[in-house]
Amino acid sequence: MIDLIVALEVELADITMPPGVRVTCCGVGKVNAALAAAHVLTRPDCRRVINYGTAGSLVTALAGQLVRVASISQRDMDARPLAPLGVTPFEDGEVTGEIILGGDGVRLSTGDNFVTSPPEVASDIVDMEAYALAKACHRAGIPFECYKFVTDLADENATANWRENVAKGAGLFCELMTGFDKQS
Repeated sequence: MIDLIVALEVELADITMPPGVRVTCCGVGKVNAALAAAHVLTRPDCRRVINYGTAGSLVTALAGQLVRVASISQRDMDARPLAPLGVTPFEDGEVTGEIILGGDGVRLSTGDNFVTSPPEVASDIVDMEAYALAKACHRAGIPFECYKFVTDLADENATANWRENVAKGAGLFCELMTGFDKQS
């Protein structure tokens, strides 16, 4: 079973996922994402988690694209001077900062703020949930993948552009998921 976690139902725009894909809507932000991940990861048939959602871009060429995420950082973890920006202090283990998913793709930074100007943590795109999901999956030993549809340019027009474009990536993502179904 593939568990698909999205923040909001509107991001899927009433698209029906192929068989073998179970959808969980987590709500906005890292806390809601972590709570949803904790629930999903307790399912005995959870074998793979995919996060799909929308993102703002800091790279103009990515606008309107469905992108695969290769690495995720936490842009709002700021415990300086105890740890560098983006790194959780006093944590042991291999995931304390950037999470590398590998392969080709973009760099994503996650934080509990809607980005309208470039954040301090360098990334190609920004969201509000993926880091929490990736870290929970990593700790549980469950494979995690992340795909984002870039709705806006993380600027002063981000809110209006997000509202206008939020549902536009659903069809592209559904096609991708149908391809996963055929590979399994």
